[in-house]
Amino acid sequence: MQNNLVMFPSLKVAGNNSHATQTKPTKYNYAEQLFIELLATENLDEQIENVAGKAKAFEQTLSIAIHAAYENSCGEQDAHLFLQRILYRINRLNLFWYDDLRHYDNERSLYLSSCRNQIEAAWQAWELAQFDLLKLQKLNAKQALTERASFDVDPPLSPDSRYLREEMSEVGYRHLLAIASFDGLVEGSRMTNILGGAANEVQCTLVRVFLEEYGNGRLPRKHSTFFAQMLDEFGMNTKPEGYFDLVPWEVLACDNHNFLTTQRKRYFLRYSGALTYFEVAGPAAYRNYLTAAQRLGLSQAAMGYWELHIKEDERHGRWMLDDVALPLADKYPHDAWELVLGYDQEKFMGDRAAKAVVRSIREVEQAALGSR
Repeated sequence: MQNNLVMFPSLKVAGNNSHATQTKPTKYNYAEQLFIELLATENLDEQIENVAGKAKAFEQTLSIAIHAAYENSCGEQDAHLFLQRILYRINRLNLFWYDDLRHYDNERSLYLSSCRNQIEAAWQAWELAQFDLLKLQKLNAKQALTERASFDVDPPLSPDSRYLREEMSEVGYRHLLAIASFDGLVEGSRMTNILGGAANEVQCTLVRVFLEEYGNGRLPRKHSTFFAQMLDEFGMNTKPEGYFDLVPWEVLACDNHNFLTTQRKRYFLRYSGALTYFEVAGPAAYRNYLTAAQRLGLSQAAMGYWELHIKEDERHGRWMLDDVALPLADKYPHDAWELVLGYDQEKFMGDRAAKAVVRSIREVEQAALGSR
């Protein structure tokens, strides 16, 4: 049997960041390894009976994790991480990574789809339970979006924002880059799943945003190139997914949610609302990182990505609100509340992820102090 295992780059932090990779309980670590082997099985659907033992062992742990994460009031953190890692390994097959073509043999596997659907059904129900959907349905969607965007474009500084700006060390900054590289090195790729279809003003605005994310077709100007330059300044790994093991489940959940809303066109309004928040609120977050880098006296290359994003996302936020979200609210008046749901959900999940990243940074800094 041809081994076409999808291999991730080295997961240890390069450079001087001494933080070790995250650890997972043995049962989840073992089950994830089984899943990787299933993923690498040539013609998995046809061979599933021949690997039934692996599949059964993985599925048993999958069921345990779903119960622990979404049906347990405490929400076991390791179960969340395991489920989001599995989901991401499936979802990433929707993008092309310029690697061995055999890595994509199972991209349309019914078995993988069933695993994805099982996780998503429980996870999405759990996520949606955080919101009062009836209340959202009663809102004036255009007014709600406009008011939210007006606040989120320049929100008051939170304690975590102040920590990043005023206290985060260079060790913490490198750790921030490592986690942020998970998205930063593939900037804008998921937008490609949403751009096709009938031509209209909304579609053209989304294409304009996409083109700027991709440097208008010039690799030196693509946003991910600027992120790679920041990593390179510290001698860190510049390969996509190079720090996969450092990524908290809350960040993975944001990524997997983006995959879901871009792949299911029924969620187009939720996607558009989410992207509106992402572009509107982005500059405020990037100013925190830029301020920290300037305080630390870092080079221009070590902070250039933030400056680029502040300039472009201020423009993208206006485009998304005025030329995408509000026109869509007019076109779909009975479903316009889904734009607000997408906006609010992106904010909720983004805030949750940001707290997890700051928590991880603090842990790394404490470990660095303890090792001196």
